[in-house]
Amino acid sequence: MTADAPPRPRPRRTPLTWIRGGGLSTVVLLLPMLLVFGLFSWWPIARSFVMSLQVTNLVGPAQWVGLDNFQAVLADPMLGTALWNTLYFALLALIFGYPVPLVLAVLMSDLRRGKGLYSTLAYLPVVVPPAVAVLLWKFFYDASPSGVFNTILGWVGLGPVPWLESTTWAMPSLVVEATWAAAGGTVIIYLAALVAVPPELYDAAEIDGAGIWRKVWHVTVPQLRAIMLITLVLQVIGTAQVFLEPFLFTDGGPDNSTTTLLLLVYDYAFGNSLGGDYGKATALSLMLAAGLAVLSAVYFRLTRKWSDS
Repeated sequence: MTADAPPRPRPRRTPLTWIRGGGLSTVVLLLPMLLVFGLFSWWPIARSFVMSLQVTNLVGPAQWVGLDNFQAVLADPMLGTALWNTLYFALLALIFGYPVPLVLAVLMSDLRRGKGLYSTLAYLPVVVPPAVAVLLWKFFYDASPSGVFNTILGWVGLGPVPWLESTTWAMPSLVVEATWAAAGGTVIIYLAALVAVPPELYDAAEIDGAGIWRKVWHVTVPQLRAIMLITLVLQVIGTAQVFLEPFLFTDGGPDNSTTTLLLLVYDYAFGNSLGGDYGKATALSLMLAAGLAVLSAVYFRLTRKWSDS
């Protein structure tokens, strides 16, 4: 028997070998992208950390105040109202908006004809500019008996409903429009994921006498659980940052019933025509970002085993 040959020593890396291996050319190619990314992404983030510790309106000289902005935000009585309204919007969006794309995707996946047409119609609201969609729905939400939705309700003996003028109906009205505007993108994601579901699973369930809803519960949902977890987290993050709907529909009214956290950030920054308090605005923005990061980390931690099983 021959003795095993000793392992060859690894060649020593020097700057010259790194250059010859393409390291310098890689850095040169990446440098423009890194500079643009740092200028337009990381620099604003770093600047926001600095501004959160200052009192500044971007006009006069900034004054360093440390954590006073965070204390002022926490002491603001509007913070509790905005937090509750944001949570209420997120809850309504999860109850009404989260199941809608999945149901639509399942129904459309069973179609034999016109699947492309229905996919286009489902995605069409996403293409409509958000401001245009809000103005259109604001016309539909006319609270007078001659309003579009109130006219439809009048045909069945209901209404009129003060959609955007009532503290009870304003937030659900915003959620309905936001669901209509955003559901199409999620429908396309679910349709793409449904293609990967083995058809023999549905065939086996059908042989066992399962109806469409039992097939959805026992076949579709287990196969899409990872995608559903991701879309759930994205929806929570998106609803926690809702701004456009309350700003254009109601401007936070009536009686601050639709003032959300991001709308409060806007009021801090631009509520004064002479220049707002950007320190408090960035402080609240950082608090919201930190809260969402912690929530996402805890959620993924708790659901990791369920999503992998």
